[in-house]
Amino acid sequence: MNDAASVFDRQAMARLVDHLVKDGWFVGENFLNLELCQALRTEVETLACKDALDAAGIGRGRQHSLRRDIRGDNIHWLDHGSQAQRRYLSAMAALQHQLNTELYLGLFEFEAHFAHYPPGAFYKAHLDSFEGRSNRIISTVTYLNSHWRPGDGGEMLIFDPNTQQEIARIPPKSGTFTCFLSEKILHEVLPTQQPRASIAGWFRRNASLGGLVDPPR
Repeated sequence: MNDAASVFDRQAMARLVDHLVKDGWFVGENFLNLELCQALRTEVETLACKDALDAAGIGRGRQHSLRRDIRGDNIHWLDHGSQAQRRYLSAMAALQHQLNTELYLGLFEFEAHFAHYPPGAFYKAHLDSFEGRSNRIISTVTYLNSHWRPGDGGEMLIFDPNTQQEIARIPPKSGTFTCFLSEKILHEVLPTQQPRASIAGWFRRNASLGGLVDPPR
């Protein structure tokens, strides 16, 4: 677990597993190494300045569509293309191993993308697991925004899976990490007043159909 220990707060790692089992979600402030968060933020800001991000859509395959009235972020899939990405993805692989060891989840792989929200952008309430496709098991969000202040907006809301009432409001501060059950936890991103950067990711099971291995995206 050396990779994870160098990136994640060690004590919070144990709390993460406990909260996933008990509540179905977890949030940890100052969970990630801030130096790494800054390197990742610089990378996504550079991509945004170069207009190298893609407008995010909803759905997959034939159901994929651009709906800026639902989702307004721009994305770039992580591909091990930088030292910061490689360090982050290595830590997430170590976390995947721990989750499989302790919770027997059978997680197959991890996929993730940068998400950059320009001012005014939001993402309406949704679940991360696509209809009829339950291969996304645990969702993760890593926040990369330093000096985030009250009034800047962009908080993520977590809703109770039974009552659909808001139970948490998470400011997107650098170093904060949250994860939750993809099929169970409804969540929403409120409109942001400042450029907002994060990494959205999913631990997945292999969902093969007709002998074909399910692709990551």
